Amino acid sequence: MNEPKVTEYIAAADKALFSFELLPPLKGQDFSAIQKAIDPLIEFNPAFINITYHQQEVVYDTLDNGLMRKRTVRKRPGTVGISAAIKYRYGIPVVPHIICGGFTREETENALIDLNFLGIKNLLVVRGDPPVGMKNFVPEPEGNEHALDLVKQIADLNKGHYLEKDIKNNRATDFCIGVAGYPEKHNESPNRESDLHFLKKKIEAGAEYIVTQMFFDNQKYFDFVKSCRAKGIDVPIIPGLKPITSKSQMISLPQTFHVDLPETLVKEMLKCKNNEQIRQVGIEWAVQQAKELLDFGVPVLHFYTMGKSDNIRKIAEQIF
Repeated sequence: MNEPKVTEYIAAADKALFSFELLPPLKGQDFSAIQKAIDPLIEFNPAFINITYHQQEVVYDTLDNGLMRKRTVRKRPGTVGISAAIKYRYGIPVVPHIICGGFTREETENALIDLNFLGIKNLLVVRGDPPVGMKNFVPEPEGNEHALDLVKQIADLNKGHYLEKDIKNNRATDFCIGVAGYPEKHNESPNRESDLHFLKKKIEAGAEYIVTQMFFDNQKYFDFVKSCRAKGIDVPIIPGLKPITSKSQMISLPQTFHVDLPETLVKEMLKCKNNEQIRQVGIEWAVQQAKELLDFGVPVLHFYTMGKSDNIRKIAEQIF
């Protein structure tokens, strides 16, 4: 069962669509962890569901002789399998994330072939963060170094060009490629202009839509869209929203995602006596953001759930 492309959904819609992103369950958990996040949101007719992919991590075990042993772990395996399970259980298009980190180009091609066999046509392509404990991103030997390289590899598959040049009767894939956009610029970009330059390169290479990093000041999104259009980037730009859920996120979100929190939001959070009150402030702020974005005419409202959906449901009840 092939699914519609994200861009086809957007083109056919007469109003803004609803979508959200999930984390794969931790190793050892079953599908029920995913169901608990999806089921409360089904009534709002999500157009698609994104599934993140996490690079493997390196840990060091101390042996009895005092030496250290390096071991790699995948704490959240199963993105392809989870994507297929959601697609066939709920009948909702899924958008698995495809990353550079931890994969050779051949391993990436094999994963894409699996997704193609499953009828999964939508992808979000990101480079991925460095592994925990590492400051800089290092690609795998024979792997893709940048998201642009990954976009080009997928675009080649869409033309029937595989890594093995002598493949006979090769069939072209038909993936719809999305990429990430950063209203406050990627933290590794030297400036906003450079960030937009490489974003345009990804579109020219075959990407068909953009999903933004989370932001808490809508003006950052409005300015980003304006800058993209001025650069000739004319694909749909989907805003990504993340409602704040705890006081600790005042520190962790800016540090991890390199975003600014508006002073008004920070002042409201500082008034709160506990995380339940913080959670309510986060819901109210996200509702305010969503309404203003709808007035602006966004194609989709995309929510980062971090695996929890009760607050997303409360937002959706007021918006959709």
